Amino acid sequence: MTDARPPGADEATFIAAARSGDPARFALITERHRRELLVHCYRMLANYEDAQDLTQETFLRAWHKRESFQGHATPRTWLYRIATNACLDFLDKRDNRTPVPSGLPDSELPYLQPYPDRMLPEDPQDAAVARETIELAFIVAVQHLPPRQRAVFILRDVLGWAAPKTAEALDLTVASVTSALQRARVTMRTQLPGRRLDWRSPATHELSSDERGVVQSYIDAHQRNDLDALTSLLRDDLRFAMLPDPGTVTTTAKDAVDGWISGGLFQPGHDDWRGIATTVNRMPAAALYLRTPGHPEHRLFAIALLHIVDGTIAELTGFDATGTPWLDLPPAL
Repeated sequence: MTDARPPGADEATFIAAARSGDPARFALITERHRRELLVHCYRMLANYEDAQDLTQETFLRAWHKRESFQGHATPRTWLYRIATNACLDFLDKRDNRTPVPSGLPDSELPYLQPYPDRMLPEDPQDAAVARETIELAFIVAVQHLPPRQRAVFILRDVLGWAAPKTAEALDLTVASVTSALQRARVTMRTQLPGRRLDWRSPATHELSSDERGVVQSYIDAHQRNDLDALTSLLRDDLRFAMLPDPGTVTTTAKDAVDGWISGGLFQPGHDDWRGIATTVNRMPAAALYLRTPGHPEHRLFAIALLHIVDGTIAELTGFDATGTPWLDLPPAL
């Protein structure tokens, strides 16, 4: 696999580490790529725990294949190729990693997990982690692509790889890559109507003051048990999902709140809330803590990822946060 550039110091250092036979030295030089490879695997799989496993699998495969690295590509390119094919091998063996009908025009992903912002690459200018390509809507949309088409789309339109480089990474022809990318773009336009589809142009990273204000108001409404204030924050065509429970719904603000109440929330014993404003998947999010009778602390209950449009919540995706230590949230307040 080749890049259109002469070998440099990085390649020489990498070759020396590979030839040394010292696993600690090799691990040290490959570890610097962990975060970006983790993001790449997450885009391919939409599941943080699976992405962690496949990132580790990438490093194991790299160690076993270290003699094949000749410096014709950068170490980064070589590792991305290994990671992509590890994810494709994983998807080839799994029959539960495709979207399932939800009763709405689109589908849902019961295996979707949130991605902690603290594990994103540290370079805020890195186009590979532009906010638009790590948000839940994008991650879900990508899952509607067949695995190899998904890989082509991510390598070409997200990472900006040239067609020949992508073809070589996936053992495809350039014509096959071009065709797969055209089909993928059509699907993405269908899945993300009205959203930006040029992933290589400058992208946003920071939350707006509007978004930060809505998250705090959402938390305050919980802490005061102010259901009218909570209802007023929700759009009347709210899209709501609580994963891993099935059933994404489009509902009115009032019906959404009424449904939460009928499920026991905001009732005596389930009405003592605290919250932390945070970001997950580069999206505004609220970590909600509930103190139930007999417990002295507020314990982590759920995390709500919010898509905010014109000062109101248009989409709310909730996750059970009790089994997500990777989010690095306090277990109790």
